[in-house]
Amino acid sequence: MSDIQLHDQLPDPFSIPAAWKGNELFQRNDWLINLNERQLQDLEQALDTISKEKLTFDQISQARFPLPHLNPILKQIQHQLEFGSGACQLKRFPVENYTPSELESLFWLISIHLGTPVSQSANGEKIFHVRDEGYQVGQAQARGPNTRKRLSFHTDRCDVIGFLCIQPAVSGGNNQLVSSVSLFNEMCANWPELTKVLLQPFYYLRHNVDTGNQKPFCQQPIFSVQEGHFAASFLRVLIERAYASPDLPEISQTQQAAMNQLETLAESPKLNVTFRQEAGDLLFLNNWVTFHRRDEFEDADEESLKRHLLRVWLSVPNSRPLDPLFADNYGNTSAGSIRGGMQPSR
Repeated sequence: MSDIQLHDQLPDPFSIPAAWKGNELFQRNDWLINLNERQLQDLEQALDTISKEKLTFDQISQARFPLPHLNPILKQIQHQLEFGSGACQLKRFPVENYTPSELESLFWLISIHLGTPVSQSANGEKIFHVRDEGYQVGQAQARGPNTRKRLSFHTDRCDVIGFLCIQPAVSGGNNQLVSSVSLFNEMCANWPELTKVLLQPFYYLRHNVDTGNQKPFCQQPIFSVQEGHFAASFLRVLIERAYASPDLPEISQTQQAAMNQLETLAESPKLNVTFRQEAGDLLFLNNWVTFHRRDEFEDADEESLKRHLLRVWLSVPNSRPLDPLFADNYGNTSAGSIRGGMQPSR
C-alpha cells in the first residue's frame, strides 16, 4: 500500500536535486556532456565488430562491448538520472558518418549501458523512429511522435526515455522540459486540495497501439509517493479518452481543475526550459521526475532533410519503487525491476 493511501495528508515538499526550476537545469554539471575522441573510438571499434559479424540487437551486450572509455560516463549518467537532475544531454555524436542501420546499432549500444530497452509497441519495437508519418486523425497507427503537431507535457511508459537526433526540423520541433518534482512542490504550496486530487487514481484508456494489453482501462495517480520516493506520470490524452467512455463515470470538475492547474503551471517559463536538439544530440530523461513535450514543426521537402529521431524506452537497474497501482501499465513495481513498455500482441 502506498504512502498516499495510508495518510490523508500531503507529503512534505521534496528538496532533492531533481527539484530544479527553469534555467537552473542548464547550470547543473549533470546536464551537458560533450563526448570526446576516446569515447567515440569505443563506439567506432564496437561498430566495426557489429558490422563484420552482422550482429543483431540481441547479440549486442555490455559484456561483449564494455566500452572502456565511454562506459564510466554512461554509468555516471545512469546514477544522475535517478539521483540527480533527471535529465542529461550528450553532444558531438557524429551522425553524419553512419548509415541508418549503423545509427540504430550505435544507439542501442549506448542505451544498453544505461538500462534494458523495453518494447514501444505491440509489435515489439525497441528502437522507435520519431518522424512525421503522415497519419490522419483517427488512424489506429497514429501516435503523437509520428505527427508534426505540438505535444502536451507528458511522460512515457518507462523509467528513462532516450532520443538520438539524426535530423532536426527545418523550423520548430523545440523541446521543453519541466521538473515534475518542482510542479508537485508548487502545487502543494499553492493548491493543496487540487494536489490531493492528483495523488488519487485517474482512469487511463488503453493506448490505441497497445493491442497486446488485455485491459481496456487502468487506474494510476499523477503524483505518487512510495517508500519515500516521489514519482509522477501523466498522459492527459489517455485520461480524457477513458472518461469519455460510457463504461466509466464522468470526470469530475475537480479532476479537470487539478489537471488544468498542473498544465498551466508547467507552462511557466520560471519552471520549464526550452532547447533544440541538433543532429548528433542524445537526450535521456527520467520519466518519474520530468515531463517533456515538443513544439509543432515544419519539415523540408527532401526526404533526407525531414525531422528524424530515434527513441528508446529503458528500464533501469537503479530505479525507484512505485505505487502498486502502476502494475497494470508497468508490470513489476519493485525498485530495480524490469518494467514498462508494451506487451506483444497474442
